[in-house]
Amino acid sequence: MTQMKKITINDVALAAGVSVSTVSLVLSGKGRISSATGQRVNEAVEQLGFVRNRQAAALRGGQSGVIGLIVRDLTTPFYAELTAGLTEALEAQGRMLFLTQGGRDGERMRRGFEALMKQGVDGIVIAGAASEGAALRDEANRLGVPLVFASRASYLDDADNIRPDNHQAAQRLTEHLIKRGHQRIAWLGGRSSSLTRAERLGGYCATLLQYGLPFHSEWIVECEPSQNQAAQAINVLLRHNPTISAVLCHNTTVAMGAWFGLLRAGRQSGEDSFESYFDSTVALAAFAEVEEERLDDIPGAFVLTPAREMGRSVAERIMQRIQYAEEPIKSQIIAPRLVTRK
Repeated sequence: MTQMKKITINDVALAAGVSVSTVSLVLSGKGRISSATGQRVNEAVEQLGFVRNRQAAALRGGQSGVIGLIVRDLTTPFYAELTAGLTEALEAQGRMLFLTQGGRDGERMRRGFEALMKQGVDGIVIAGAASEGAALRDEANRLGVPLVFASRASYLDDADNIRPDNHQAAQRLTEHLIKRGHQRIAWLGGRSSSLTRAERLGGYCATLLQYGLPFHSEWIVECEPSQNQAAQAINVLLRHNPTISAVLCHNTTVAMGAWFGLLRAGRQSGEDSFESYFDSTVALAAFAEVEEERLDDIPGAFVLTPAREMGRSVAERIMQRIQYAEEPIKSQIIAPRLVTRK
């Protein structure tokens, strides 16, 4: 017996001469779709014998119970923690998360958006999309799809956005080191193209200027998130600038590498401030993207970027946006928390 080909939403879109997104919107009753377009889609559905699957059938009644997530890089601790918090909060409300990874490729991120639309999701969360954020926001507005951004830095003012306060985080770390007696404080890590790094550097430089402390461009060292590269970089930095007594690290990976580098060079890090500087001890401070109990066992100061808490806030915001589509746009900034470890 010959098995009949399963009719898909792509077949319906092709027969009706519209996009897959338009078919999803007609099935859901959402968005700004003309009656003529809606009629063409419904005629194609009937003609092809398309079976409206669980998502489409649920959409016709209101919601699918599924939220889409496009995450830039799930291997990054920040996004892994954020995804965990988002999933926990959605599951507690009986919702499911449909995950796709966007990477740094804009085309790949747009394909992810299309894939989520095919699944008939109730709303979409985009975690890290600096290059494509505006285009995806405009497309979501056109299709009438609720959209929330979860980012590591600020780049869109006219969209729902939840992010950490990088400037304040850097201020708190730098001020902590200053109050411990350090006056020559360097920076290690991050790429020059990173907006997150730029915001943190702004807080670091502003705090040094506030306290009238010296600032030198050669004290700011770019470094990949690699322990080996960080270990090499900190030793080169201190070899050329031996009076530096403290170093701010862009993340915990860089901090761990810097710590190993200090150990190998006989300049073990510590929190014993100014007096220990004369014993060739260098203090480390870092921006952490995991919860406190998961921090590596490195002595020093950390400012926590509460990614899991952000994920819970994102879940709350996307649910609000789904329920109240006409609410004003909101930008929520999550405050940092300083912890010290000896």
